[in-house]
Amino acid sequence: MNSFFKIGLVALVALTFLAGVSRRFTPVEYSEAYSEYGSRGREVEAIQQTLKDWGLFYGEVTGYYGTQTEAAVRRFQQNRGIPVTGIADAATLKHLGISLGNALEATEANIQLLARIISAEARGEPYIGQVAVGAVIMNRVQHPSFPDTLSGVIYQSGEFSAVWNGQFQQPVAQTALAAARDALAGWDPTGGAVYFFNPAKTSNTFLHSRQVLTTIGGHRFAA
Repeated sequence: MNSFFKIGLVALVALTFLAGVSRRFTPVEYSEAYSEYGSRGREVEAIQQTLKDWGLFYGEVTGYYGTQTEAAVRRFQQNRGIPVTGIADAATLKHLGISLGNALEATEANIQLLARIISAEARGEPYIGQVAVGAVIMNRVQHPSFPDTLSGVIYQSGEFSAVWNGQFQQPVAQTALAAARDALAGWDPTGGAVYFFNPAKTSNTFLHSRQVLTTIGGHRFAA
């Protein structure tokens, strides 16, 4: 091996080592982005709907974080006196009242409570329809327009007739327990619905006006 090659090899090794040390010890400043330009999903839908309700977002609720959403987030941040970045970071989501990242744990208490409302509202429905009712409850917990706890959603005044008509106190079907576990695990056959109703049993104009996402058994599931 000639001397020039040896010198070059030693220099390359040294530079690689120094670069590694530099990367290892150079402090990096960053902020964790929750939703930003280009993001998609239910969190973006919640951001858009909340900003739309407050008159800051003028587009359609699509679940895509584009230029209109970014501009609306900037307006909101400016109004609230927080850093104007156009990024829906942790501080911005907190001010918006959105906490979609906080999933409910499948504790025995949560399984039993969710199964009870599933059994009361969807007894006699196909299994996937029971999971779908559980998914609606889960979607409401994570939606900014509803309470952010399981009990808060289920016992919300005027929402579920089964809570006050006696059905809620009936024995819980075994299929409802399994459906509750599936819903808590994240199975959502509805595609993000926050309402469900049986069109043959209700004439509620508000429910009938909602966008129907899917029909399972006797229930329509809507956004």
